[in-house]
Amino acid sequence: MKKQLALAILLATASSAAAAADGLSYSYVEFGASQSKVELPTVDPDYSVDDIKANGGYIKGSVALGDAFHLFGGYRQGDDDVAVRFRDIKLGEVGIDLSQYEVGFGYHHTLSDRVDWTGELSYVGTDVEVDEDDEFERADDFRASLGLRGKLASNFEGWVKANYTDGDAYDSEFSGTIGAQVKFNHIWGLVGEAEFGDDHNQLSLGIRASF
Repeated sequence: MKKQLALAILLATASSAAAAADGLSYSYVEFGASQSKVELPTVDPDYSVDDIKANGGYIKGSVALGDAFHLFGGYRQGDDDVAVRFRDIKLGEVGIDLSQYEVGFGYHHTLSDRVDWTGELSYVGTDVEVDEDDEFERADDFRASLGLRGKLASNFEGWVKANYTDGDAYDSEFSGTIGAQVKFNHIWGLVGEAEFGDDHNQLSLGIRASF
């Protein structure tokens, strides 16, 4: 009887520990490949410049502050050769280096055992460098996001967010973010995320280590 009771206690403890380990973590480091696409406006009816599609990499992370708050930040960089055309005749290409960094503060509230509501405020900085003329331009923007993050299975979680970004590079732009993580264990996982807006789109695929 005592052995059975001790075994039941051990199993219950192990189950609780596993559940805690498999919960939604707001402390992680993530890195991988990314693509940033920027739709450029038409300045002259005779001249056109192809949209920027910068391929490169990214790194980002988050640190939980207690049970409800977290700090987050990230950096992504990519480059592209953009074609310049005159009346649909290609004149040449210009090298573009695009980098973007974000730092912010987030709040999360538990709606159920599997779903959190999230809110975030962040600063977004964008640097664009034109290789040929060595020109450099910096844009400062601010972003607000609301979303849901949920554990859809024992090794799979997903999230959606609605974003509003305004400032120098983003002109009162609304965008949507959708992402998912397939967990190999309670630390490592494969992450994919996509953000779609009117003029800015981002895709990323990487590895996340949660703590």
